Amino acid sequence: MKLRFAFLLAVVTAGVGRAAEVVLFDAAVSPTPAVVSHSGGEFRLHAGLLEIETRGGTGYPGVLLRGTWDLSGCNRLTLELAHRDSKGQLPLTVRLDNPGADPGKSRGVFVDRVTITKGLRSHELTLPALPPAAREINRRLTGMRGSPLASTGVVADLDPAHVVGVAVYVKEPKLDWRWGIKRIVAHTGPPADVPSWLRLPPDQFFPFIDVYGQFKHKEWPGKIHADADLHAAAERERADLAAHPGPGDWSRFGGWSKGPRQTATGHFRVEKVEGRWWMVDPEGALYWSHGPVRVTPSTAITPLDDRDFYFEELPPRTGSPSSAFYTTRDELLFPYYQKRGIQRTYDFSASNLLRKYGTRWFETFSDLAHVRLRSWGLNTIANSSDKRICLMDRTPYTDRFELKSRPIAGSHDGWWPFRDPFDGSFREEVRRQMQVHRQEMEDPWCFGFFVDNELSWGGPADLGAWTLASPADQPAKIEFRRRLQAKYGRIADLNAAWGTDYADWETFLAATRRPGRQAEADLAEFSLGIAEAYFRSIREEFKAAAPHKLYLGCRFAGRGPEFAVRIAAKYCDVISYNIYARHLDDFRLPDGIDRPVLIGEFHFGALDRGLFHPGLVKLASQEERGRTYVQYVTSALRHPAVIGVHWHQFGDQATTGRFDGENFQVGFVDCCDSPYPETIAGIREVGYRLYSIRAER
Repeated sequence: MKLRFAFLLAVVTAGVGRAAEVVLFDAAVSPTPAVVSHSGGEFRLHAGLLEIETRGGTGYPGVLLRGTWDLSGCNRLTLELAHRDSKGQLPLTVRLDNPGADPGKSRGVFVDRVTITKGLRSHELTLPALPPAAREINRRLTGMRGSPLASTGVVADLDPAHVVGVAVYVKEPKLDWRWGIKRIVAHTGPPADVPSWLRLPPDQFFPFIDVYGQFKHKEWPGKIHADADLHAAAERERADLAAHPGPGDWSRFGGWSKGPRQTATGHFRVEKVEGRWWMVDPEGALYWSHGPVRVTPSTAITPLDDRDFYFEELPPRTGSPSSAFYTTRDELLFPYYQKRGIQRTYDFSASNLLRKYGTRWFETFSDLAHVRLRSWGLNTIANSSDKRICLMDRTPYTDRFELKSRPIAGSHDGWWPFRDPFDGSFREEVRRQMQVHRQEMEDPWCFGFFVDNELSWGGPADLGAWTLASPADQPAKIEFRRRLQAKYGRIADLNAAWGTDYADWETFLAATRRPGRQAEADLAEFSLGIAEAYFRSIREEFKAAAPHKLYLGCRFAGRGPEFAVRIAAKYCDVISYNIYARHLDDFRLPDGIDRPVLIGEFHFGALDRGLFHPGLVKLASQEERGRTYVQYVTSALRHPAVIGVHWHQFGDQATTGRFDGENFQVGFVDCCDSPYPETIAGIREVGYRLYSIRAER
């Protein structure tokens, strides 16, 4: 393997001294046998750096560094990590292992995460001591990305005196990445303070979730202790909303009423005006989309299976108004619960709305959603929101659907496997989904649809390789054979080009092993063919059913693989990306592409309230969250291609996690429907100046 890239060797230190160090890895001196591949990561030691390549769609690729270390006197870990990939920031997971560790059950491990940016920089993790009872508590916690212990930085289930491995990897990447490790060092020092609840025995720690779905062992500003607190919060917010009715330069649809008028068509469309891409609203006003994903009362649904002991007080299964919240669903996410076999759930966010607003809670919440968005400086209800709220026709909205046609059997199963665009069910499924969403397709307040979300594209040749790994009756594989037959004619000529030994073309169909590197060019060419068929087929069916709606693409994870982005640019009205970062200052489209861009997801969170995970971008406090919101949206407004940004998501996730364990502090409101004032202040700061910032030269 040849890695042709170099890293900027300018370390940004964090005040780390060299005294009392325990060196776990040093690329300049550590022997190569100490490094092994983790889940398919490729590596080499070169010029004092462990250079690593990880492929999209390969699980948890990275490296495992082996050794024997006593870290019992250490309180922090410093990692010098390199990154010079063009696709933006890269989140890495760091895991320390004891002998016999079981990472799948969080046994004998410490797990944390860092996000690396360009260059070679130093990143620091806290390693405080583990109280005696904490390990037993931790081993009873399941189904959460962040646990109460992890939120304090405590070594979750590690005996620090016997560390035998350090794993650094990318969790379920959808893209290829190039990064590196220079040095990993533990530092001795006094143990960090831990909260008193961390020393509780298990019988006093459990249950740890109160009747409102909050962590009961901690206090924070705005925590709800009684229903009276909910009612008082509602009154305070009414006064705040009345004092902030919304921006004064918006049209009925939230467009720029004082800006240059364009042709009114009765529909949303995209247009480039004086060097910048915009949407144009149905009345001809320039429009820049700014709003949250998942405006729904049910953001804090959490699984109960085998976890009833977490909860202090759940309502009876029947006979109570709150009993209904055992069966409320989020229609978009419900299939993910089914896929994992989750049987029982409870909806804390909707339950709290009943407590707060009474029996007509949904009507109150729905009306309030539109009032809040306008007051906060938001003009869009983004995808995956409650359709009943969208169809009130008071705020422009978008939606998404996900195709469930026949998959390419060998493809990486991220959120869902990649669908086979050569199978007849593919176009049928697009048509079916268009019919399911017919009411929205005919609504002028709906500006368009995303189709699919964060697909696993892998590297440039992986879709082709995944097709080869599929059964002989896979339509994409049959199409691949047809194309190869047209190119090579005889199977012997294909064998000569690929270095393979297929007996005939039927043997080719039956084989499932990935050929060697000699086949990569053909695999990459067919990967492009799959991408072409995917985007072209969707566009043709989409526009046949809804010619005036915008086809908003597939929401690339991060910057997206360039080969797929280039094909998307041919067929999508708008290219969409989910980019989790602090700003978009370094975002660029591939050379030669000039298309409008919509950011489908971004967020950041902090651990100074009651949740255990900050989301995909960790900040120090709610104050920093508000400031970073202004920074991100301002950077997007100043980018000539970006026509909007959508925050993920309107309400916090459940404290105890959703179907996949996500329990992120990423809402504009918490699980008790209380807005985060610091975040709302940041939203208003940029939202009320939305069009003046966009118009700046």
